[in-house]
Amino acid sequence: PVVLHKIMVPPNLSGTITDIKSGSFTVEETVATLHTDKGEDVPLTMVQKWPVRIGRPYKHKYPPKRPLCSGQRVIDTLFPIAKGGTAAVPGPFGSGKTVVQHQLAKWADVDIVVYIGCGERGNEMTDVLREFPELKDPRTGESLMKRTVLIANTSDMPVAAREASVYTGITIAEYFRDMGYDVAVIADSTSRWAEALREMSGRLEEMPGEEGYPAYLASRLAQFYERAGSVACIGSDDRRGSLTAVGAVSPPGGDLSEPVAQATMRIVKVFWALDSSLAYKRHFPAINWLNSYSLYLDSLKPWFDENLGPEFLEDRASAMSILQSEASLNEIVQLVGKDALSPADQLTLEVARMVREDFLQQNAFADVDSFSSYDRQEKLLAMVLRYDRLCREAISKGAPVAKLFAVPSREKIGRAKSVPAEEYQQVYQQISAEMEQEIAAIAEEGGEDA
Repeated sequence: PVVLHKIMVPPNLSGTITDIKSGSFTVEETVATLHTDKGEDVPLTMVQKWPVRIGRPYKHKYPPKRPLCSGQRVIDTLFPIAKGGTAAVPGPFGSGKTVVQHQLAKWADVDIVVYIGCGERGNEMTDVLREFPELKDPRTGESLMKRTVLIANTSDMPVAAREASVYTGITIAEYFRDMGYDVAVIADSTSRWAEALREMSGRLEEMPGEEGYPAYLASRLAQFYERAGSVACIGSDDRRGSLTAVGAVSPPGGDLSEPVAQATMRIVKVFWALDSSLAYKRHFPAINWLNSYSLYLDSLKPWFDENLGPEFLEDRASAMSILQSEASLNEIVQLVGKDALSPADQLTLEVARMVREDFLQQNAFADVDSFSSYDRQEKLLAMVLRYDRLCREAISKGAPVAKLFAVPSREKIGRAKSVPAEEYQQVYQQISAEMEQEIAAIAEEGGEDA
């Protein structure tokens, strides 16, 4: 019910369909006949055979212009990925790579998700098989399992199967892309796939490269990620599909200087660096905002400006600036203490804490907070930064910082992300109006005291 499964002519054939049948068929029975340019009649079945290590052809590849909405605020607002883009999720053991990828598989606004469990624990695949049938797809209202392809290749399976699983997954994704769908491939994890490559390379007695990996490791990784893209499909003129590739990287001990992480960073355009210290603080998603980056911001700017207004990217830049200022101020705080800072710097630390805890942090187990639409993200961030601007104006008039931090609306902003989806616009406007009145009253008092 979720996917209209189209019967496609194999990509290496062209010609005219001379007859087509209706009814019920097995995948091996002839459903149509194709009269080729050479004058041959070729029977078409519903099976397509394709070598998985070779990318399926397309007419034209477009630059990625639309963002992939994942519902995760730290991803969509700070480090967005485009439809047809590539991303890596590196992080040490226990930092939440699999949970981030599960969230992407659940909430990303794509038609099909191909989830490749490559060399990971068996219980993680079991979690997916248990959770996804119970979850509802927010776009169709059907079970999420109905738009998901799972490739289960756990750590105890043969090495050759692990090496092939990634190619199998991306070929299945290309098959659906050729139907004109937006597809996301989630590989968990490419490090285990690289280890399988290393083991097979050792058995073939090939010359080892860095850390025992084969010398062609970087080119194999590139072959995988370069199959992503937004393309014009072969066949009808207006059919466009996209394939987005997101790979987890599990470097031993969280060391990002190892070969798989380094080769991946050279290829992908979005880097969500997970941090175990954030994960241990129960900050989810544990994406470190100082180490991560997205190279799609410039190409996505027209879309953001048109759909969310030019203020959205300005607010994003302000939030990033505040978070970076916090990192440098923390070093001073450790030396002299928080009270020795100027009121403006104390406000920077407080607003940075609000950005971290009230905006970036999300609860994957709360239905309201697990997914956040772009409009809601834009309004929530604008409200936090409005608080920052109003407080700075009040401080310049002599208002005491302690009173500004204690305004009742400050606590309401902290709870704003748990407001039900159908009420948030009205509630956010109300909080903003209350906040302006409260801060204006404190500013007046400060002016009179001065």
